[in-house]
Order: sequence, then structure tokens, then C-alpha cells
Amino acid sequence: MLVVVVPVVLATLGFAWWYRASNPRARRSLELAYEGRIEFVTWSIPALIVILLGGVSWIGSHQLDPRAPIAASAAPLRVDVVALDWKWLFIYPDQGVAMLNQLVIPAGTPVEFRLTSATVMNSFFVPQLGSQIYAMSGMATHLNLLADRPGEYPGISANFSGDGFPDMRFMVKALSAGDFDAWTQATRAVGRTLDAAGYAALAKPSRGVPPAAYGSVERHLFERILEQTTAGSGTAAAWCSPARQAGG
Repeated sequence: MLVVVVPVVLATLGFAWWYRASNPRARRSLELAYEGRIEFVTWSIPALIVILLGGVSWIGSHQLDPRAPIAASAAPLRVDVVALDWKWLFIYPDQGVAMLNQLVIPAGTPVEFRLTSATVMNSFFVPQLGSQIYAMSGMATHLNLLADRPGEYPGISANFSGDGFPDMRFMVKALSAGDFDAWTQATRAVGRTLDAAGYAALAKPSRGVPPAAYGSVERHLFERILEQTTAGSGTAAAWCSPARQAGG
């Protein structure tokens, strides 16, 4: 705003000084007349402000787009996120594992999130890492984050979702690349499998659920959850019912 304020203040003082009663050189006409130079200055200043602010907003909006990839030397890690009542499910499609209420990522590696909700609208937020984004039933939103150093970063739900809302918290653990590979191998050794029946039980409302690991995940589980919520059944667990399985 100094671009406007400073010239206006200086012009006000300059006009007051020049057109003072004791200045015989200042001529003032009592008849109104069009003055192109004044019109040019009057309109050019707000036009330049609009162009400046519009350019900054345009560039900044694209740079802060949640879908914009993060430049890094390491290949991005894909993580699918499902908001449930009242817990968070994190699926690693490339690693074939999953975590409940805990997100483990390698430090220095961009993470590409796909997010949806199997219930009401929710909000995924890790304050120390960056933007929050909504997870909505029947839709997939996208977010890119990066932890630049190892550590633990609390994650929360930033959108009220019912009685269990206070329990929708999770911890993001950023590990070194070697430790993340070791964690992946250890998680795969866990005997628990997240299949249709396991997800049906997991999708039921529950509160205060401790973190849990799944050594294997049914292929395209996230897509099936998304398809079912898009169909408007009201729950993403309906497709894993015995009657539906029997019908193919």
C-alpha cells in the first residue's frame, strides 16, 4: 500500500505548498476543464496495483496448489488416506502395506496423498508439514507434503465429524531412507491382512483405536472404497458384505 500512500501524501503536500496564497507563480483557473495528465495518473495507479496484486496472487496460488508436485531428488512416495469413524487409514499401494492411525514416511522424500472419506466430510492436517485438505465421500482430493528431516509430527482432523472427533489424531513418523526400508520389511512380516472382511470390521465406528499395521492389503482397495462411496450407499463397507460377494 506504500505505492499508493507515499505518492498521495507527497502530492498533497506538494499541491498545498504550490497553491498557497503567497505563491504568485501558481495560476488556478476557476473554469472546469479536462486534464489528461491528471486522468492518466488517477487511473494508472489503481490499474498498476490491480496488475501487481493479481500477478502475485496468480503465481502464489499456483505455487501453493496442494496438487503441485514438490521438487526433490527422491522419487515421491504414494499414500492413500481414508477417513473413517473415527480413525485414519493409510494405505501404501506401492509397498502393499497399510497403517491405522499412524503415518510413516521417509524424510526428504515428497509424499503424494490421495484422500477420501468413507463417512462424513473430514479434514487432514499436519500443522508442522503444511496445508490441510478436506477428505470427502465419493471424491478423491490430492495433497503433496514433505518432511525435510526425521522426527515426529502430530496430525489431526480439522473438521468436526461427530462424537469421536477428539480421537481422530495420528502421528507422522519421518524416518531416514534406510530406516523406512527396514520399517517396510518389518511391516510386511506382520501377519495381519487388510482384505474385504478386515476393512468391513475396520469401517465400523470406534474410538481411541491404537495404531495397527497390516502386512498386506487387497489390491485397489482405495479405488473400491471410492467407487462405493460415489455410488452413495452411505458406507464403504457395503461392497464387502457376504451377499455382495456371493453376487460377484
